[in-house]
Order: sequence, then C-alpha cells, then structure tokens
Amino acid sequence: MIEILSYPFMQRALIAALLTGLIAPAIGTYVVQRRLSLLGDGLGHVALAGVGLALLTGAAPIPLAVAACIAGAVVVEVLRQRGKATGDVGLAVLFYGGLAAGVFLSGISGIGAGGLVQYLFGSLTTVTRGDLRLVAVLAIVILLTTLGLAPQLYAVSTDEEFARTQGLRVRLYHIAVVTLAAVTVALAMRTVGLLLVSALMVVPVAAARNLVRGFTAGLLWAVAIGVTTAVGGAVGSFYLDAAPGAFIVLLAIAVFMLSWPLSYLLRRRRAAAVLPESVDDDELLALHT
Repeated sequence: MIEILSYPFMQRALIAALLTGLIAPAIGTYVVQRRLSLLGDGLGHVALAGVGLALLTGAAPIPLAVAACIAGAVVVEVLRQRGKATGDVGLAVLFYGGLAAGVFLSGISGIGAGGLVQYLFGSLTTVTRGDLRLVAVLAIVILLTTLGLAPQLYAVSTDEEFARTQGLRVRLYHIAVVTLAAVTVALAMRTVGLLLVSALMVVPVAAARNLVRGFTAGLLWAVAIGVTTAVGGAVGSFYLDAAPGAFIVLLAIAVFMLSWPLSYLLRRRRAAAVLPESVDDDELLALHT
C-alpha cells in the first residue's frame, strides 16, 4: 500500500475511487427505491454527448458531461411527470440519443469514437487535480443532500401519494433525485466508466438490502460496500495491471453474491429470535395448525 501512495497519480486515483464509492450507492439507494435501476445506464449514454462536445471544442469533459446529464435527466423526468412519455420511453431516448450524439461529435472532432473508450470504461490513472477538485466539491453536495434530506427523499421515492399528504413537493424531490444521479454518473466516468457506473449505483444497494433491514441501515451499508469495493478495486487493479472500472464492479458483484447465503442465515436467525422461549413443542405445533 505504501508503494501505491508514492505515486501522485495513484493518490489522485484512490481519492477519486473513495469519493465515487461514497456517492454512487448514496444516490443509488433512492434510484433503486424508485425502481429506476437502469437510470444510470441511460444517463451514462447522455454523458457521452457532453464528452463528444468536449472533444469537439477542446473543453474539459467532466463539466460538459455533468451539464448534458442534468439536462437529459430533467427533461425525461418532466416528460414522465406530465404523462407525455413513460419512464421506459424516456430511458430509451437517453440511451440512443446520447450515444449517437457522442459518437457523432467525437467523429467530426477528428478524434473518432476511439477517443470515447477511456470514458466508457473508466481511466482512474488519468484523473487530474482539476478533475479531483470538481469531483470533491460535487461529491460534498451530493452527500449533504442525500443524507440531509433522507426522510423526504425516501418518502417521495417510496409512496408519492403519502408524501403529498405530508405537504412534500413530490415533483421537485423527484427532479432532485434524477439530477443528483446525473451528476454522480458524470463524475464516475473517470472511475468505473459510463457503461459500468450503474452497477456501482445498484449492486452495493442490493447487497446491503440482503444484509440489513431498514432504510437508514441499508443506506449506510450500501455506502460502506461502495467505498470498500471502489478503493479495493483501485488497489487491486494496480497490482494486477487490470482495468480498474471492471475490477471495481466485479468486486461489488462478488460482495452481492456472498450476501445471498448470508441473507438466508440472517433471516433464519431473525425468525428464531422472534419465537417465544416459553412456547413448548405442542404449543408451537398448535400455532402452525
């Protein structure tokens, strides 16, 4: 580990991985709660349009990717709320329109589609100090919002009608969720890549739900799993000379697979704990008949 920290590019890579591991499951918890697990994929394709524009103009890719993601996410959410497009149709528009725009813009820039590869699959070692500062600032905003507004975001993501009866501005909170998801996707393109970021938003959340009960515990565990797999994947990829984005996602999937048998054991333990100790075998049999 000391060897890794002696390289400035790996120092930046580890910080970027840590921040991504924090924010992706944090906002992913609400995305999964709304049953929009593929939202990250759609937004990842929209981010390509921003990257293509950056390649064409020579601008920094992350700010333009963030702007493109936010614009696409807000438009689709507004259309969904007004009933002019279903969530599936909106995601399809994100997929194909963003991908086509990104490839088209990178082509006319003279760089070609090959210039998009590092953004599609991640390139931790190319993170600059400027990228890291931007990621850190936006990550703080995302964490403060997802944790500070947790009760409200959970309410609107779980039961819209109940949230309205409590006086919550449901539409505004929905737009906030997709906007934060859009920012997260754009920021994670350096870490795990635009094609894999959705996995880091969804898989730790699914693993946490297998291990713990309750929304708050699930959120904290999802963030812990995200940080562990992101940093562990970055370190492992350094020693294995492997693609960091792919290794991070594979680690997250491995944790999810391990959470399956653990969830079964935990359910049995919980079931046994709720049985009254004073009930004998005859009484227990009578309860099940």
